[in-house]
Amino acid sequence: MSIVKPSSLRVVLDTNIYFSAFTHPQGRPFEIWQKAVSRRYTLLISPAIIREAAKVFREYLDWQESEIIVQLKLITKVAEVIMPKITVKAIIEDEADNRILECAVAGRADLVVSGDHHLTRLKSFEGIGIVRPIVFQRILGQM
Repeated sequence: MSIVKPSSLRVVLDTNIYFSAFTHPQGRPFEIWQKAVSRRYTLLISPAIIREAAKVFREYLDWQESEIIVQLKLITKVAEVIMPKITVKAIIEDEADNRILECAVAGRADLVVSGDHHLTRLKSFEGIGIVRPIVFQRILGQM
């Protein structure tokens, strides 16, 4: 993977990164989110990822719908919304992970950032690197 300008680095964050960012504001995922907000890289998201995030916020965080809407509006304001027209079936164990890959491919992402072993064990997909948050922080630190 070549080093690119931060603003041109295109990245898809897995839902688990949003979950951790919004529940642990001192953690690495929150720092990654803050760098998206400050435009250190281009955040990519799709409607399927937005729906998955809403489901996670609703079911695991027990957020009210108004809180979910505010957070999702913020994410979509920061991110470039990608409308994938492809279907990926690379991960059988967790079908939702394929939506992350679809967004990455359709959005011509450079990286996917995830803490999910189904994704990270791939290491890459169609030339797109898949890294853990600590690795992504190191990449951003080099830029």
